[in-house]
Amino acid sequence: MRGTFYRLTGVFALILLAASCGGSGGNGGTPPPPTTGITITPKTATLSRGATQQFSATISGSTSQAVYWKVNGTRGGDAVHGLISMGGVYIAPTAVPNPASVSVTAVSFADPTKSATATVTIQTGSSVHVVINGIGTPITLPTFGSTLLSATVTGTSNTAVTWKVNGVTGGSAVTGTISSTGTYHAPHSAPVSTSANNNDQTTDVIVTAVSQADLSASDSIIVVPIPPQRSHFPAPVPLGTTGGSAQDTSTSGTTTFCCSGTIGSLVSRGGLLYILSNTHVIARRDLAAIGEAIVQPGLVDNNCSVNGTTTVANLSQFFHLENDPLPNVDAAMAEIVAGAVDPLGTILQLGGTTNGDQPTDGTPNPGPGVAPAVGRKVAKSGAATGLTCGTILAINLSINVEYQKGCNTGTTYVCNFTDQIDIADQGFSAEGDSGSLIVTQDTADPVGLLYGGSDSDTVANPVAVVMQQIADKQTGEQFVFAGDASVGPHPVAACSLPQPSPVQAFGTEGLVLSAEDRQAALDARDAHADELLGHPEVLALGVGPSYDRPGQPAVLLFVGRGQSRRDLPAAVGGVRTRVVETDSTRTRGLLTAGESALAEQAAAPPEFVHPIS
Repeated sequence: MRGTFYRLTGVFALILLAASCGGSGGNGGTPPPPTTGITITPKTATLSRGATQQFSATISGSTSQAVYWKVNGTRGGDAVHGLISMGGVYIAPTAVPNPASVSVTAVSFADPTKSATATVTIQTGSSVHVVINGIGTPITLPTFGSTLLSATVTGTSNTAVTWKVNGVTGGSAVTGTISSTGTYHAPHSAPVSTSANNNDQTTDVIVTAVSQADLSASDSIIVVPIPPQRSHFPAPVPLGTTGGSAQDTSTSGTTTFCCSGTIGSLVSRGGLLYILSNTHVIARRDLAAIGEAIVQPGLVDNNCSVNGTTTVANLSQFFHLENDPLPNVDAAMAEIVAGAVDPLGTILQLGGTTNGDQPTDGTPNPGPGVAPAVGRKVAKSGAATGLTCGTILAINLSINVEYQKGCNTGTTYVCNFTDQIDIADQGFSAEGDSGSLIVTQDTADPVGLLYGGSDSDTVANPVAVVMQQIADKQTGEQFVFAGDASVGPHPVAACSLPQPSPVQAFGTEGLVLSAEDRQAALDARDAHADELLGHPEVLALGVGPSYDRPGQPAVLLFVGRGQSRRDLPAAVGGVRTRVVETDSTRTRGLLTAGESALAEQAAAPPEFVHPIS
């Protein structure tokens, strides 16, 4: 464990240690001291067109180092002056602006009146010029999704590029992978930052195309993997999605802050259905009144406004963190509004089956849940990172967690939690995942209620203690988890889906076509399309690189797996052919170069053969 104090996974809960709680009668401490200043590093930089520069900021007088970034006064930048990522990576524009110098500014999240600015000068640089086509702003992509990118290279006859994600050729399972032909596959969950300026928050990634003719020439784009759990859903809404109190806001000067988390699961008690989440998510860290509205999406995902949100429940009961008797739990219940919530308690991406390479939705195994066990593999669906999978490291953890009375405002207090579940998998959760239900991977049995973590661990209350501490105050009746009894125990199939792999996604490393070769392959394919599609086993025609003649193009013949290949030509119109086996029922007809790349990625890997002298 790295330290004993944890952040809340609701947004902006990065605060100072103060008073005590949990049966101790603590009445709050003093507000955190104000931010006194910010230092930005480096203060100046000179970059070529399309190049990148990492910036960082240090905030004095505050325990929160969280900042957001501007370029020439615009948050996130623009295509003319350059873009900047959540993590402070500045991407120079592909044309030198006028004037050639731009400003990069770091602004404190906790105190937006405090900022620091650096100056970047853009110069022409190499005569070789790389431009990723059609991208002027960050692009969003759902987790488990993919997209095709292309780059144009001028100033050289060698137009090939090498693709990287966060500086790694081919990328990784954490940040997403990219093939040599530009197909980017998003990771299965939103990546989590470990940098000081957005620690424990989900972050974006940088995709770069580097000229193979001149390694100093490149262009980059920002890709933001976003889980569907952050979306606004029509009623009846599923669980595991963004939500929170409709009143969880505060104002400082002209700045509005808002907080929310995850409406994690559905429970039943006394014939009624309730949303189960955290006190700090739906009961405003002890400040809420019974009956307050719980909305979906949460305010953080709706521009801090209730306009357009759906009231899905009303607060019914919560564990009072400062005053209720030990043991402490961070848990609250809200009775659902009729018709507003899926009555089975369906949780996004928690299904026992998959649809191709996509997880399906499903309910947890209904009932009281199970006790945690060290080594047990678990999963959760949350609004920040989406569907994540991990392993229980400990079940007897004692920790202190810091709370603040308001959303980014007010006095602070600390609660002690004992016999907690610890999941030591970096990236298992981030700010915004609070309230998520943690289930076993093999049976989808509820095991814990997620409420906090550090930069390397996630902590959860065991469900048995949660049930005990928010039992009906009049009758003592405890809730049970809702679910589809006809399905019963089932695996969380998403945890078995293969992660994006640099080896798999980058299987054609180095096999890059020039625009001229690609067009030659398209011309040959189109001229012989009727002939080739006349073979009953040929489902579709595309274009791509040749395997046995690197650097040369090929007409791709997509055939059904296991079908015979009678008299398929080795070449057409002077261009070689290559057979690609596919199971897809949607791969049909003439495919564009982009569609060919996507279809090839979904197909079985080729069997390489080598000539014998």
